[in-house]
Formats: sequence, C-alpha cells, structure tokens
Amino acid sequence: MMKKLVVIDACIRGEESRTRRIAAPIVEALSRRYAVTSYKLADFPMEPLTAKTYAERAAGIVPAWAREAAKAVAEADRIVIAAPFWDMSFPALLRTFLEHISLYDITFTDNGRSCVGLCKCEKVMYITTRGMNIPTGDPREQATPYLHALSTLWDLGVVLTVAAWNMDYSTPEQMDEKIEAATRFGLKLAETF
Repeated sequence: MMKKLVVIDACIRGEESRTRRIAAPIVEALSRRYAVTSYKLADFPMEPLTAKTYAERAAGIVPAWAREAAKAVAEADRIVIAAPFWDMSFPALLRTFLEHISLYDITFTDNGRSCVGLCKCEKVMYITTRGMNIPTGDPREQATPYLHALSTLWDLGVVLTVAAWNMDYSTPEQMDEKIEAATRFGLKLAETF
C-alpha cells in the first residue's frame, strides 16, 4: 500500500505563481512514491471562522470538505504546502484553511493537561517564494515559525522549508536561476522525504 501525501496549494496567482513553478516538479517526483491528495485552496468556499461558525463547530456542525480535509491531513504520511510569502507570512487563504481543519479529535485532542496531536505525518515540506530579500529565519518571515508551531499542536513532524527570495528585485534571468536552485534543493529533499 502506497503511503499518503497531502498537497496544500495556496498559490493564489495560479499558473503565474513562482511558488507553483518550484512545487510542481517536486510534487511530480513525490507522486511516484506516494498516493497524492491535493487541495487547491482557491477552489474552496471558505470564509474565516466567525462567532456563528465557531458556535456551529462547537455544536458539531463542520463543513463536509473541512472534515474530509482534516482526516486526510491526519492520515497523511507526508505533507507539502506551497504558499507564497504574503504580508510577513502566507496568504490568509492558507491560514483560513488550517483554521477550518484544526478539528478536535481529528487533528488534535487533549489529555486533560495539554493539547496532543493526532496526525501521523513525519515530515512537512513548505515551499515558498518571497519578493523581498528575506531569507528563512529572518524575523520578518513568520510562515515557517507558524508551521513549526502548528506541527507541535498536530504532531506533524519536522518542517523543511524550500524557499527562493528577493524575487521582486531580480532580473527575469536571476529569477529563473533562483527558481531552478530552489527546485533542485526541493528535489534533493524529496529523495528522502
């Protein structure tokens, strides 16, 4: 039985996305070893949680797509998240998706003292591009720390970041070189992912 890979695509510029240019060959390589379930977030009818939807959730009313996606994430052996740098993190679309699938007794539970993750994932690959000169680890880059924190809540394992940055201030040739370098790095990681 093939192991399961969940791909979460938050590349809101679609085919024009620089992040998707890096992610596509990596996901293609991984699809040779994993059964892939993909979520293109631009296609989902999501809104941020509100007081009304939070009350519905507390009453057990959760959209079917959110429950299905939460179960897929909880059962995934590996997860790939492709999302561009957006306002010091990633697009709100990704945050909203994660908010909807953070479901008690599916992605996490508690033991009476603390939250406990229920996911079986061992590795997450976060693929991103940043327009500004902000490398991973820069205090202005808050997506990677957020995903590390989420990993501790859901028990997702290690988070590996594949990034190209300073894209908005590069020539088209430099941008292509950065995308190719990040893709090579991601494909190398994919060999043992």
